[in-house]
Amino acid sequence: MKPAEVLQTAWNTLRTHRLRSFLALLGLMMGVATLITVMTLVQGANGYVEQKIANLGVRVFEVSKVPIVITDFEAFIKAQRNKDLTKEDLEAVRAACRLCESVGAQIVTGTGQLHYRDRDANDVAVIGQTWNMAWIGTRTLATGRFFTAYEDQSGAPVAVVGQTVIEKLFPGTAVLDQSLRYGSEDLRVVGTIEKIGTVLGQDQDNFILIPLGTYQRLRGSRHSLQMEIKAVSDQSFQAAIDEVRLVMRGRRHIAGSAQEDFYFGTPDSYLDLWKSISSAFFMVFVMISAISAVVGGIVIMNIMLVSVTERTKEIGLRRACGARQNDILRQFLAEAVLQCVIGGTLGVLLGFGAAIVLKAMTAFPAEVKLWVALLGVFFASVIGLFFGIYPALKAAKLDPVVALRSE
Repeated sequence: MKPAEVLQTAWNTLRTHRLRSFLALLGLMMGVATLITVMTLVQGANGYVEQKIANLGVRVFEVSKVPIVITDFEAFIKAQRNKDLTKEDLEAVRAACRLCESVGAQIVTGTGQLHYRDRDANDVAVIGQTWNMAWIGTRTLATGRFFTAYEDQSGAPVAVVGQTVIEKLFPGTAVLDQSLRYGSEDLRVVGTIEKIGTVLGQDQDNFILIPLGTYQRLRGSRHSLQMEIKAVSDQSFQAAIDEVRLVMRGRRHIAGSAQEDFYFGTPDSYLDLWKSISSAFFMVFVMISAISAVVGGIVIMNIMLVSVTERTKEIGLRRACGARQNDILRQFLAEAVLQCVIGGTLGVLLGFGAAIVLKAMTAFPAEVKLWVALLGVFFASVIGLFFGIYPALKAAKLDPVVALRSE
Protein backbone atom coordinates (compact mmCIF):
# COMPACT_ATOMS: atom_id res chain seq x y z
CA MET A 1 0.00 0.00 0.00
CA LYS A 2 1.14 3.50 -0.81
CA PRO A 3 1.53 5.97 2.08
CA ALA A 4 -1.49 7.95 0.88
CA GLU A 5 -3.61 4.77 0.88
CA VAL A 6 -2.40 3.88 4.38
CA LEU A 7 -3.39 7.33 5.71
CA GLN A 8 -6.73 7.23 3.89
CA THR A 9 -7.54 3.80 5.34
CA ALA A 10 -6.54 4.96 8.83
CA TRP A 11 -8.69 8.10 8.49
CA ASN A 12 -11.70 6.10 7.33
CA THR A 13 -11.32 3.74 10.28
CA LEU A 14 -11.23 6.66 12.75
CA ARG A 15 -14.29 8.25 11.13
CA THR A 16 -16.19 4.98 11.36
CA HIS A 17 -15.59 4.80 15.13
CA ARG A 18 -15.75 8.49 16.05
CA LEU A 19 -16.75 8.16 19.69
CA ARG A 20 -14.16 5.48 20.37
CA SER A 21 -11.49 7.53 18.63
CA PHE A 22 -12.41 10.67 20.60
CA LEU A 23 -12.28 8.84 23.93
CA ALA A 24 -8.93 7.35 22.95
CA LEU A 25 -7.31 10.71 22.27
CA LEU A 26 -9.00 12.66 25.12
CA GLY A 27 -6.35 11.86 27.73
CA LEU A 28 -3.53 12.66 25.33
CA MET A 29 -5.23 15.89 24.31
CA MET A 30 -5.48 17.06 27.93
CA GLY A 31 -1.83 16.17 28.57
CA VAL A 32 -0.62 18.13 25.55
CA ALA A 33 -2.94 21.04 26.43
CA THR A 34 -1.45 21.21 29.92
CA LEU A 35 2.08 21.12 28.54
CA ILE A 36 1.37 23.83 25.96
CA THR A 37 -0.38 26.08 28.52
CA VAL A 38 2.53 25.84 30.94
CA MET A 39 5.18 26.40 28.26
CA THR A 40 3.27 29.36 26.83
CA LEU A 41 2.91 31.00 30.25
CA VAL A 42 6.52 30.30 31.21
CA GLN A 43 7.78 31.78 27.93
CA GLY A 44 5.63 34.87 28.45
CA ALA A 45 6.72 35.23 32.07
CA ASN A 46 10.40 34.90 31.13
CA GLY A 47 10.14 37.75 28.66
CA TYR A 48 8.08 39.82 31.07
CA VAL A 49 10.56 39.35 33.91
CA GLU A 50 13.45 40.33 31.68
CA GLN A 51 11.67 43.58 30.82
CA LYS A 52 10.05 44.47 34.14
CA ILE A 53 11.64 42.83 37.15
CA ALA A 54 15.28 42.39 36.24
CA ASN A 55 15.55 45.73 34.49
CA LEU A 56 17.24 47.73 37.25
CA GLY A 57 18.51 50.11 34.65
CA VAL A 58 21.49 50.27 32.33
CA ARG A 59 24.72 49.42 34.24
CA VAL A 60 22.94 49.65 37.61
CA PHE A 61 23.54 47.44 40.66
CA GLU A 62 22.29 47.56 44.24
CA VAL A 63 23.92 47.28 47.66
CA SER A 64 21.77 46.30 50.62
CA LYS A 65 21.93 45.22 54.26
CA VAL A 66 19.96 42.03 53.52
CA PRO A 67 19.91 39.71 50.51
CA ILE A 68 18.11 41.44 47.65
CA VAL A 69 17.35 38.09 46.03
CA ILE A 70 16.09 35.79 48.80
CA THR A 71 16.94 32.13 48.26
CA ASP A 72 17.71 31.20 51.87
CA PHE A 73 15.18 32.40 54.44
CA GLU A 74 17.46 31.59 57.38
CA ALA A 75 20.23 33.70 55.85
CA PHE A 76 17.72 36.53 55.37
CA ILE A 77 16.68 36.40 59.04
CA LYS A 78 20.32 36.32 60.11
CA ALA A 79 21.09 39.32 57.88
CA GLN A 80 18.58 41.43 59.82
CA ARG A 81 21.29 41.76 62.50
CA ASN A 82 23.76 43.29 60.03
CA LYS A 83 24.77 46.93 60.34
CA ASP A 84 22.52 49.39 58.55
CA LEU A 85 23.75 51.13 55.43
CA THR A 86 23.91 54.81 56.38
CA LYS A 87 24.35 58.16 54.67
CA GLU A 88 28.00 58.04 55.72
CA ASP A 89 28.40 54.78 53.75
CA LEU A 90 26.69 56.45 50.80
CA GLU A 91 29.04 59.46 50.90
CA ALA A 92 32.10 57.22 51.28
CA VAL A 93 31.18 55.19 48.18
CA ARG A 94 30.51 58.40 46.23
CA ALA A 95 33.92 59.76 47.15
CA ALA A 96 35.97 56.60 46.59
CA CYS A 97 34.39 54.83 43.61
CA ARG A 98 36.10 56.09 40.47
CA LEU A 99 34.13 53.78 38.15
CA CYS A 100 30.73 54.79 39.55
CA GLU A 101 28.94 57.36 37.41
CA SER A 102 26.21 58.01 40.00
CA VAL A 103 25.64 56.74 43.53
CA GLY A 104 22.13 57.12 44.93
CA ALA A 105 19.99 55.46 47.56
CA GLN A 106 16.42 54.76 48.52
CA ILE A 107 14.38 53.45 51.43
CA VAL A 108 11.29 51.30 50.94
CA THR A 109 10.02 50.04 54.30
CA GLY A 110 6.27 49.94 54.02
CA THR A 111 3.06 51.58 52.91
CA GLY A 112 1.06 54.57 54.06
CA GLN A 113 -2.23 56.39 53.59
CA LEU A 114 -2.55 59.58 51.55
CA HIS A 115 -5.37 62.15 51.73
CA TYR A 116 -6.58 64.83 49.36
CA ARG A 117 -9.76 66.67 50.34
CA ASP A 118 -12.38 63.93 50.77
CA ARG A 119 -10.41 61.21 48.99
CA ASP A 120 -8.04 58.58 50.40
CA ALA A 121 -5.42 56.33 48.85
CA ASN A 122 -4.53 53.31 50.98
CA ASP A 123 -1.56 50.94 50.94
CA VAL A 124 0.56 53.37 48.96
CA ALA A 125 4.28 52.49 48.82
CA VAL A 126 6.16 55.42 50.35
CA ILE A 127 9.68 55.57 48.89
CA GLY A 128 12.42 57.90 50.02
CA GLN A 129 15.02 58.59 47.34
CA THR A 130 18.08 60.72 46.78
CA TRP A 131 17.72 63.42 44.17
CA ASN A 132 19.96 61.64 41.60
CA MET A 133 17.68 58.56 41.47
CA ALA A 134 15.92 60.48 38.69
CA TRP A 135 18.48 59.12 36.20
CA ILE A 136 19.75 56.09 38.07
CA GLY A 137 16.34 54.40 38.32
CA THR A 138 14.05 53.28 35.51
CA ARG A 139 11.02 55.39 36.37
CA THR A 140 10.31 58.04 33.74
CA LEU A 141 8.78 61.44 34.42
CA ALA A 142 5.45 62.06 32.72
CA THR A 143 4.92 65.66 33.83
CA GLY A 144 6.64 68.14 36.11
CA ARG A 145 10.08 67.51 37.59
CA PHE A 146 12.00 65.41 40.09
CA PHE A 147 13.07 66.95 43.40
CA THR A 148 16.39 68.78 43.58
CA ALA A 149 19.55 68.18 45.62
CA TYR A 150 18.63 71.12 47.86
CA GLU A 151 15.13 69.71 48.48
CA ASP A 152 16.68 66.35 49.31
CA GLN A 153 19.21 67.81 51.78
CA SER A 154 16.73 70.16 53.45
CA GLY A 155 13.90 67.62 53.71
CA ALA A 156 11.50 69.72 51.64
CA PRO A 157 7.80 68.67 51.62
CA VAL A 158 7.61 67.73 47.92
CA ALA A 159 6.56 64.52 46.18
CA VAL A 160 6.47 62.73 42.83
CA VAL A 161 3.48 60.39 42.45
CA GLY A 162 2.56 57.29 40.43
CA GLN A 163 -0.45 56.94 38.15
CA THR A 164 -2.55 54.85 40.57
CA VAL A 165 -2.26 57.60 43.20
CA ILE A 166 -3.34 60.13 40.59
CA GLU A 167 -6.39 58.02 39.67
CA LYS A 168 -7.39 57.66 43.33
CA LEU A 169 -6.80 61.23 44.52
CA PHE A 170 -6.91 63.49 41.47
CA PRO A 171 -9.39 62.11 38.91
CA GLY A 172 -10.04 64.80 36.34
CA THR A 173 -7.96 67.32 38.31
CA ALA A 174 -4.64 69.00 37.53
CA VAL A 175 -2.06 67.23 39.65
CA LEU A 176 0.99 69.49 39.70
CA ASP A 177 1.28 71.88 42.67
CA GLN A 178 -1.58 70.17 44.50
CA SER A 179 -0.98 69.35 48.17
CA LEU A 180 -1.68 65.92 49.56
CA ARG A 181 -1.39 64.86 53.17
CA TYR A 182 0.85 62.08 54.39
CA GLY A 183 0.62 61.63 58.14
CA SER A 184 0.83 65.14 59.55
CA GLU A 185 2.72 66.57 56.57
CA ASP A 186 1.37 68.38 53.51
CA LEU A 187 3.39 67.40 50.44
CA ARG A 188 3.36 69.45 47.24
CA VAL A 189 3.22 67.38 44.05
CA VAL A 190 6.02 68.51 41.73
CA GLY A 191 6.00 65.63 39.24
CA THR A 192 4.29 62.47 38.02
CA ILE A 193 5.68 59.18 36.74
CA GLU A 194 4.66 57.43 33.52
CA LYS A 195 2.40 54.41 33.94
CA ILE A 196 4.35 51.21 34.57
CA GLY A 197 1.53 48.65 34.79
CA THR A 198 1.57 45.42 36.73
CA VAL A 199 4.23 42.81 37.35
CA LEU A 200 2.70 39.33 37.86
CA GLY A 201 -0.51 40.92 39.13
CA GLN A 202 1.14 43.50 41.42
CA ASP A 203 0.32 47.17 40.77
CA GLN A 204 3.58 49.06 40.16
CA ASP A 205 2.00 52.55 40.03
CA ASN A 206 0.66 52.79 43.59
CA PHE A 207 3.59 54.73 45.06
CA ILE A 208 4.83 58.15 46.11
CA LEU A 209 8.46 59.31 45.88
CA ILE A 210 9.73 61.82 48.42
CA PRO A 211 13.25 63.16 49.08
CA LEU A 212 15.35 60.91 51.28
CA GLY A 213 15.86 63.80 53.70
CA THR A 214 12.08 64.25 53.96
CA TYR A 215 11.57 60.53 54.50
CA GLN A 216 14.09 60.45 57.35
CA ARG A 217 12.56 63.58 58.89
CA LEU A 218 9.08 62.05 58.87
CA ARG A 219 9.90 58.40 59.64
CA GLY A 220 13.25 58.58 61.36
CA SER A 221 16.76 57.67 60.26
CA ARG A 222 16.84 54.18 61.73
CA HIS A 223 16.03 52.53 58.40
CA SER A 224 18.86 51.03 56.36
CA LEU A 225 19.54 52.53 52.95
CA GLN A 226 19.58 50.54 49.75
CA MET A 227 22.23 51.97 47.46
CA GLU A 228 21.56 52.23 43.74
CA ILE A 229 24.80 52.62 41.79
CA LYS A 230 25.36 53.22 38.10
CA ALA A 231 28.70 52.22 36.57
CA VAL A 232 30.40 54.47 34.01
CA SER A 233 30.26 51.79 31.28
CA ASP A 234 29.24 48.21 30.58
CA GLN A 235 32.89 47.17 30.49
CA SER A 236 33.56 48.60 33.96
CA PHE A 237 30.40 47.16 35.55
CA GLN A 238 32.13 44.34 37.46
CA ALA A 239 35.10 46.56 38.31
CA ALA A 240 32.71 49.13 39.81
CA ILE A 241 31.16 46.39 41.97
CA ASP A 242 34.64 45.39 43.13
CA GLU A 243 35.48 49.01 44.03
CA VAL A 244 32.30 49.36 46.09
CA ARG A 245 33.04 46.04 47.79
CA LEU A 246 36.51 47.27 48.82
CA VAL A 247 35.07 50.52 50.19
CA MET A 248 32.39 48.74 52.22
CA ARG A 249 34.77 46.08 53.55
CA GLY A 250 37.20 48.81 54.59
CA ARG A 251 34.53 50.82 56.41
CA ARG A 252 33.32 47.72 58.24
CA HIS A 253 36.80 46.36 58.95
CA ILE A 254 36.15 43.06 57.16
CA ALA A 255 39.49 41.40 56.54
CA GLY A 256 40.62 38.46 54.44
CA SER A 257 38.02 35.77 53.83
CA ALA A 258 35.63 36.98 56.56
CA GLN A 259 31.99 36.96 55.53
CA GLU A 260 30.58 40.27 54.32
CA ASP A 261 27.59 41.84 56.07
CA PHE A 262 26.16 43.46 52.95
CA TYR A 263 24.81 42.13 49.66
CA PHE A 264 24.86 43.04 45.98
CA GLY A 265 21.97 42.81 43.53
CA THR A 266 22.38 42.82 39.75
CA PRO A 267 20.03 42.16 36.81
CA ASP A 268 21.62 38.72 36.44
CA SER A 269 20.82 37.80 40.05
CA TYR A 270 17.14 38.57 39.49
CA LEU A 271 17.07 36.60 36.26
CA ASP A 272 18.84 33.63 37.84
CA LEU A 273 16.31 33.58 40.67
CA TRP A 274 13.37 33.71 38.27
CA LYS A 275 14.84 31.00 36.06
CA SER A 276 15.30 28.68 39.04
CA ILE A 277 11.70 29.31 40.16
CA SER A 278 10.21 28.96 36.67
CA SER A 279 12.27 25.83 35.99
CA ALA A 280 10.95 24.17 39.13
CA PHE A 281 7.33 24.99 38.24
CA PHE A 282 7.93 23.97 34.66
CA MET A 283 9.32 20.57 35.62
CA VAL A 284 6.38 19.89 37.97
CA PHE A 285 3.82 20.70 35.29
CA VAL A 286 5.75 18.78 32.65
CA MET A 287 5.65 15.71 34.88
CA ILE A 288 1.90 16.16 35.41
CA SER A 289 1.23 16.60 31.69
CA ALA A 290 3.55 13.70 30.86
CA ILE A 291 1.60 11.41 33.20
CA SER A 292 -1.63 12.49 31.53
CA ALA A 293 -0.13 11.91 28.09
CA VAL A 294 1.17 8.46 29.05
CA VAL A 295 -2.25 7.53 30.41
CA GLY A 296 -3.71 8.71 27.12
CA GLY A 297 -1.19 6.56 25.25
CA ILE A 298 -2.11 3.51 27.34
CA VAL A 299 -5.78 4.11 26.58
CA ILE A 300 -4.97 4.30 22.88
CA MET A 301 -3.01 1.05 23.10
CA ASN A 302 -5.86 -0.74 24.90
CA ILE A 303 -8.47 0.48 22.45
CA MET A 304 -6.27 -0.56 19.53
CA LEU A 305 -5.85 -4.01 21.04
CA VAL A 306 -9.63 -4.25 21.21
CA SER A 307 -9.77 -3.02 17.63
CA VAL A 308 -7.33 -5.76 16.53
CA THR A 309 -9.57 -8.38 18.13
CA GLU A 310 -12.69 -6.93 16.50
CA ARG A 311 -11.03 -6.70 13.08
CA THR A 312 -9.40 -10.13 13.01
CA LYS A 313 -11.54 -11.20 10.02
CA GLU A 314 -10.65 -7.97 8.18
CA ILE A 315 -6.95 -8.60 8.80
CA GLY A 316 -7.32 -12.17 7.52
CA LEU A 317 -9.02 -10.97 4.33
CA ARG A 318 -6.32 -8.39 3.70
CA ARG A 319 -3.60 -11.00 4.19
CA ALA A 320 -5.43 -13.45 1.92
CA CYS A 321 -5.66 -10.75 -0.77
CA GLY A 322 -1.89 -10.24 -0.72
CA ALA A 323 -1.24 -7.74 2.08
CA ARG A 324 2.10 -8.32 3.74
CA GLN A 325 2.84 -8.17 7.45
CA ASN A 326 4.54 -4.84 6.82
CA ASP A 327 1.32 -3.46 5.27
CA ILE A 328 -0.76 -4.44 8.30
CA LEU A 329 1.89 -3.02 10.62
CA ARG A 330 1.94 0.29 8.79
CA GLN A 331 -1.86 0.45 8.75
CA PHE A 332 -2.25 0.12 12.52
CA LEU A 333 0.73 2.36 13.25
CA ALA A 334 -0.77 4.99 10.97
CA GLU A 335 -4.06 4.78 12.91
CA ALA A 336 -2.24 5.22 16.23
CA VAL A 337 -0.08 8.11 15.05
CA LEU A 338 -2.99 9.80 13.27
CA GLN A 339 -5.07 9.66 16.45
CA CYS A 340 -2.20 11.17 18.41
CA VAL A 341 -1.48 13.89 15.84
CA ILE A 342 -5.15 14.89 15.89
CA GLY A 343 -5.19 14.76 19.68
CA GLY A 344 -1.91 16.71 19.86
CA THR A 345 -3.20 19.37 17.48
CA LEU A 346 -6.41 19.77 19.46
CA GLY A 347 -4.34 19.83 22.66
CA VAL A 348 -2.11 22.59 21.22
CA LEU A 349 -5.13 24.68 20.26
CA LEU A 350 -6.74 24.08 23.66
CA GLY A 351 -3.50 24.93 25.47
CA PHE A 352 -2.95 28.14 23.54
CA GLY A 353 -6.59 29.08 24.04
CA ALA A 354 -6.37 28.50 27.80
CA ALA A 355 -3.18 30.59 28.02
CA ILE A 356 -4.68 33.45 26.01
CA VAL A 357 -7.88 33.43 28.10
CA LEU A 358 -5.78 33.43 31.28
CA LYS A 359 -3.77 36.36 29.95
CA ALA A 360 -6.94 38.28 29.07
CA MET A 361 -8.66 37.65 32.41
CA THR A 362 -5.61 38.09 34.67
CA ALA A 363 -2.32 39.97 34.66
CA PHE A 364 -0.33 36.83 33.94
CA PRO A 365 1.63 37.07 30.68
CA ALA A 366 1.56 34.55 27.86
CA GLU A 367 3.62 34.26 24.70
CA VAL A 368 2.55 32.02 21.83
CA LYS A 369 5.47 30.57 19.86
CA LEU A 370 5.46 28.27 16.82
CA TRP A 371 8.16 25.95 18.18
CA VAL A 372 5.98 25.25 21.24
CA ALA A 373 3.12 24.12 18.98
CA LEU A 374 5.45 21.94 16.89
CA LEU A 375 6.88 20.43 20.08
CA GLY A 376 3.36 19.55 21.26
CA VAL A 377 2.48 17.79 18.01
CA PHE A 378 5.85 15.98 17.95
CA PHE A 379 5.36 14.86 21.56
CA ALA A 380 1.92 13.47 20.69
CA SER A 381 3.30 11.68 17.62
CA VAL A 382 6.02 10.01 19.68
CA ILE A 383 3.40 8.85 22.19
CA GLY A 384 1.27 7.42 19.38
CA LEU A 385 4.22 5.66 17.77
CA PHE A 386 5.40 4.17 21.08
CA PHE A 387 2.04 2.90 22.28
CA GLY A 388 0.90 1.85 18.81
CA ILE A 389 3.79 -0.50 18.13
CA TYR A 390 2.54 -3.43 20.23
CA PRO A 391 -1.04 -3.52 18.83
CA ALA A 392 0.34 -3.09 15.30
CA LEU A 393 2.80 -5.95 15.76
CA LYS A 394 0.06 -8.16 17.18
CA ALA A 395 -2.13 -7.42 14.16
CA ALA A 396 0.72 -8.00 11.71
CA LYS A 397 1.63 -11.38 13.21
CA LEU A 398 -1.89 -12.83 12.96
CA ASP A 399 -1.96 -16.04 10.91
CA PRO A 400 -4.27 -15.36 7.91
CA VAL A 401 -5.85 -18.84 8.09
CA VAL A 402 -6.57 -18.48 11.80
CA ALA A 403 -7.85 -14.95 11.20
CA LEU A 404 -10.28 -16.10 8.51
CA ARG A 405 -11.64 -18.80 10.82
CA SER A 406 -12.26 -16.28 13.62
CA GLU A 407 -15.90 -15.92 12.65
